[in-house]
Amino acid sequence: MSKLSHTREKIYKTVARQLHGVVPCWVCGEHVLPTAATLEHIKPLAEGGNSHAENLAISHDVCNNQRHATGLVTASLTLKGSVQKRSEVNGII
Repeated sequence: MSKLSHTREKIYKTVARQLHGVVPCWVCGEHVLPTAATLEHIKPLAEGGNSHAENLAISHDVCNNQRHATGLVTASLTLKGSVQKRSEVNGII
């Protein structure tokens, strides 16, 4: 098991324990199953971010890939500790 896989599992389990089994995706806010979970760099490495725990979040693999393909950064970045639902990100409330 790689160090990154171990870190992802550790963060996932910590969030699940804190939120009573619900692990929200950092990008869309929907629950992430363990098999679909990826680690998201909140501030991308290319923009000076790091791989410390405070800069990592759980997201769906699909959301993570779409976010980087489109360059979309949700308001969650500016609202520390909050996750926006996909409808809020798309302007539908």
